[in-house]
Amino acid sequence: MIDLLQLCAFNAAYARAIDSDALETWAAFFTEDCHYRITNAENERDGLPAGIVYADSRAMLEDRVASLRQANIYERQAYRHLLGVPLVESADDTQAVARTPFFVARIMHTGETALFATGEYRDRFVKSGGKLLLAERVAVCDSTVTDTLLALPL
Repeated sequence: MIDLLQLCAFNAAYARAIDSDALETWAAFFTEDCHYRITNAENERDGLPAGIVYADSRAMLEDRVASLRQANIYERQAYRHLLGVPLVESADDTQAVARTPFFVARIMHTGETALFATGEYRDRFVKSGGKLLLAERVAVCDSTVTDTLLALPL
């Protein structure tokens, strides 16, 4: 049975990968045919499928990281995730569905820190080869206003 402690440990490692700038390890948290999307609560409520960020495979996530490292130009920054306890909606030995609230602070190269995003992850986890992976993560941001520079994954 996938349990709450496993989900908390997974989310902690996920946030650590982003917050420590180990973005090359980030895509490995997902299945090959995953769905990753960042949207806002209003669009999600209205059933609008497009997101601020949309990917439907691990390869697309790896490409996003490669673009961040090699092609995109953006002001140097880092995130600090604060994650709540997942609300487990269903779980068995092979999969789990959960929602986890998040706060993300953005730390700019100048040292300025600001609250960047709040919301919840709506996740579908699967166990593959004994390892927990995300088959789907939809990061639903509370605000309809998104900074034009959403450089790093949430």
